[in-house]
Amino acid sequence: MVKKIYEAIQFIQTKTSMRPPTGVILGSGLGSFAAEIKAEIEIPYADIPHFPVSTVEGHQGKLIFGRIDDKPVVAMAGRFHFYEGYEIQDVVFPVQVMKFLGVKNLLVSNAAGATNLDYIVGDLMVITDHISLFAPNPLVGRNDPDLGPRFPDMSEPYKKKLINLSKEIAKKNNISLREGVYVGVTGPTFETRAEYKMIRVLGGDAVGMSTVQEVIIANHMGMSVFGISVISDVGIRHEENIITHEEVLKAASEAEPKLTLIFKEMVRQL
Repeated sequence: MVKKIYEAIQFIQTKTSMRPPTGVILGSGLGSFAAEIKAEIEIPYADIPHFPVSTVEGHQGKLIFGRIDDKPVVAMAGRFHFYEGYEIQDVVFPVQVMKFLGVKNLLVSNAAGATNLDYIVGDLMVITDHISLFAPNPLVGRNDPDLGPRFPDMSEPYKKKLINLSKEIAKKNNISLREGVYVGVTGPTFETRAEYKMIRVLGGDAVGMSTVQEVIIANHMGMSVFGISVISDVGIRHEENIITHEEVLKAASEAEPKLTLIFKEMVRQL
């Protein structure tokens, strides 16, 4: 794995010498933040050795190096999912590459379905913790100490200092934030009514098909993580409430300006 990481880095370094301290992963329908970056170079995933290629609608599929004001940043416009058929190590590979490129802070976004009955479509939920029992752990197998410890601590997977920073930014800009627990599942099916109920009983406020594996790897490698979910649907609360991916993308895009503002200000202040 380390050999693959270095091969990817060597290629990227032929394109740019930037070593940004902050990395951003943009979820389904949440690509507008990329337009706020003064890009120095955009590298298609297909060009980078060992990178998978995103197959999901709403994911652009490129690595963007640039600046927000004077702050260097690298953004993944589109991520990879286990349900696309990738090995779990492929899903998290870009996070490992980011770390070796110098990223210390990782900002992660996703579109998620609410299991908390108080949430409505368009809410922003700061992720305070997650439950990953339903998705494969990317650290299963032989551990490479050059990447991180065998048994990484996960008592604070989402850093409180970054959560507090996001709340300060939201308050100054009159943006309402929820705080809750994100539950990661494999997908690609949306959850059954019984599954939504189970997740709610377990303590989950929102559910999605990404993020937890990336966050596990980021913590394994000593990165500080901030995560936020756009509530794009409210689960199956009524018999007639059928969820589609198109509705998820629409809800995400409508909430996107608020998320973009928070991410921009966080990048400026980190």
